Amino acid sequence: VIGGLFRVLTFVSYDKTEDDINYSVTVPEVDAESALAETVNKAIQEKVDQHLAKAQQDWDDYREAFFATGGTEEEWAGREMDVIVDYEVKSQTDTRVSFVVTLAEGWVASMEERYCYNLDLAENRDITLADLLGENWVERCNEAVRAGIDASVDEEGFTLFFTPEQGGFTTVDENTAFYIREDGVPVLVFPEYSIAAGAAGSPEFPVE
Repeated sequence: VIGGLFRVLTFVSYDKTEDDINYSVTVPEVDAESALAETVNKAIQEKVDQHLAKAQQDWDDYREAFFATGGTEEEWAGREMDVIVDYEVKSQTDTRVSFVVTLAEGWVASMEERYCYNLDLAENRDITLADLLGENWVERCNEAVRAGIDASVDEEGFTLFFTPEQGGFTTVDENTAFYIREDGVPVLVFPEYSIAAGAAGSPEFPVE
């Protein structure tokens, strides 16, 4: 992906199976002469390294517990874990880029984490929701999320989203993740289980 001041490149890409773990890893790198690019690349690599180490530890712990509770080699055969690292560029201009890095584990349990990066390479800084939505960005975001949650309620009044009293959504803040669509609309991204049951995945809400 080529822009005026930068490129988003695939820095590392491989597929392999090792110790019953299936790895599918594609790691991005922002290629630009800027401190911001260097900081972002370092942060991404640290997250990837932590993710791979945690996946290995999770698998080792599961295997140890399996045999400690009477599991046999025959029963263990065929068990495997999928470990995924991937990224997607959501939008770009000559000076700006928005992309999402996804880290996932899939086995007996599943886990997915998404990290959003919205970079202004011309000004060497992160793009904020206030930049895109103005001074009342909190109110606009909260309205969009609440409208999305209300729309999820079925005819019987059921929704996968938690109430505020159950630990569900209350408000956005400066740490709320988002990416920018091609049309310039920011899309809020919430972690799995943070405001809804696992079946809801990682909820997204466009702020139009």
